[in-house]
Amino acid sequence: MTDIKNKVQSIDPNTKARSIKELIAKTNNVYEALSVITSRAKQLNVEIKQELHSKLDEFAITSETIEEIQENKEQIEISKFYEKLPNPSIIAMNEFLDGNLEYRQRHEDVSEED
Repeated sequence: MTDIKNKVQSIDPNTKARSIKELIAKTNNVYEALSVITSRAKQLNVEIKQELHSKLDEFAITSETIEEIQENKEQIEISKFYEKLPNPSIIAMNEFLDGNLEYRQRHEDVSEED
């Protein structure tokens, strides 16, 4: 699992308009470009969720009484960091436009038998 902090340091978390021409420059098909971006966004979402849960599991307390629950400043900082992360689709879009995504088409070879 990669560290998400390194990936998103330079990414603006706000959405902004993108040029369709910029999107289709690599694929010549807007739907194919969006499919690649969507697939990567789903992967990123799973990675971020797993990373967050693994970090928060360190703070898990297995007590049975509610009164014993205490606020942990480290846990709050971790949660705030993940709340401020850009949306996975924004991260995926930047990766695609920067050329950091490798993808291939799934084509079945159709061979003619004579």
